[in-house]
Amino acid sequence: MIDLDMSPYAAFVWPAWAISGVALAALAGRTLLAARRWSAELRRLEAEQAGEG
Repeated sequence: MIDLDMSPYAAFVWPAWAISGVALAALAGRTLLAARRWSAELRRLEAEQAGEG
């Protein structure tokens, strides 16, 4: 069984885990938004190139 009792250190450990989780979630969300933007830009450029040829 996992022992999650950190006694005097819990006040430091749990907020650190929370901050890390929020930071990782924010980075993942930002990455997904950037990927969607890049994908849309790629489609736009491909359509523009196809229209020229």
